[in-house]
Amino acid sequence: MSLNKTELVAKVAAETGQSQAAVSAVLDGLFSAVSETVAGGGKVSIPGWLSFETATTAARTGRNPRTGETIDIPAGKRVKVSVGSKLKAAVK
Repeated sequence: MSLNKTELVAKVAAETGQSQAAVSAVLDGLFSAVSETVAGGGKVSIPGWLSFETATTAARTGRNPRTGETIDIPAGKRVKVSVGSKLKAAVK
């Protein structure tokens, strides 16, 4: 089973008794706050569930798998998402 955003909003609204519009606004606010914080170099942590932070990658040499040509990959940033203990326990 997987949920898209619309299905997630409907499920949370049903479980909490809130309107779908209210739940959608809260989720949008959550995603916005996470994006702004991580983009600014900060970390967002929801203890036991998830944490989001920026990780830097070093410049490195790669290889084009189609041609075998060596390419230079510049240093950059990526988002690191870590799973907390409650989510790990729920999956077991």
